[in-house]
Amino acid sequence: MHQILFYIGDYPIRAYGTIVAISILLAIGMASYMAKQERKYEDHVSGMAIWAIIGSLIGARLWQVFFFEWDMYSQNLGEIFAIWNGGMSIQGGLVGGFIGGGLYTWRNKILFWEFADIVAPGIILGQAIGRIACFMNGDAFGSPTGSDFGLVYPEGTFAYATYGSQPLWPAEVWEGQWDLIVLALLFLIKMRGVPTGYLFLLYNILYSVGRFALEFLRGDSDRFAGLTAAQWTSLSVVVIALLFMVYLRFRPAKTSEPRPVQSEPTATS
Repeated sequence: MHQILFYIGDYPIRAYGTIVAISILLAIGMASYMAKQERKYEDHVSGMAIWAIIGSLIGARLWQVFFFEWDMYSQNLGEIFAIWNGGMSIQGGLVGGFIGGGLYTWRNKILFWEFADIVAPGIILGQAIGRIACFMNGDAFGSPTGSDFGLVYPEGTFAYATYGSQPLWPAEVWEGQWDLIVLALLFLIKMRGVPTGYLFLLYNILYSVGRFALEFLRGDSDRFAGLTAAQWTSLSVVVIALLFMVYLRFRPAKTSEPRPVQSEPTATS
């Protein structure tokens, strides 16, 4: 694992920022593909992505600062803006991204639940790739395994500063793998057919269940009433998603017609 991939002159190209950028591009690519498959909202994916990216960056940083590491950042206020050094909460990024995306759908008068179903696979793909950034940066790490099994982080990482050269549970690696499983499950669920909005809500539930379980292995989070902030967030997301599923059961979401397929012009002789 390398925090700095290479240098351009004296400027370091950091693994964290590079991989996060790749994850965003792949998420947008997946969302564009899904929109083309559905023949809906192809022209809105890039616009929504801009709003969601801005919201997710703000949400991810604020969530990390105030829910996970306020003791440190309160003593180093200037570091709050140094996002290139890592310290971004995926859950905060999702909340901020959903708000940004929701504002985009409202502003452009498009159907939120239908659009959310289309972009859900792209979101979870981006999360899976994004966890590689955490691994390379040495954050989102696990607690000591107490055995020879585990990841040993190098000096200069947050994990090493916390636990030294002890083997740690590969929490962030397993979370990325769980995200890929969720992606596969979403495609299977979509093939079976579910009401509009359910695919997005099931994505939230599946991801949150996995995150809740893996948090027991994390070694970088304080606990409140026996659970981490991420676990309390996961529980809240599951409850809210279930309530929305009940709501959509009795008040089905509106759907739009697919974009008509334009036939190719025929040659004349």
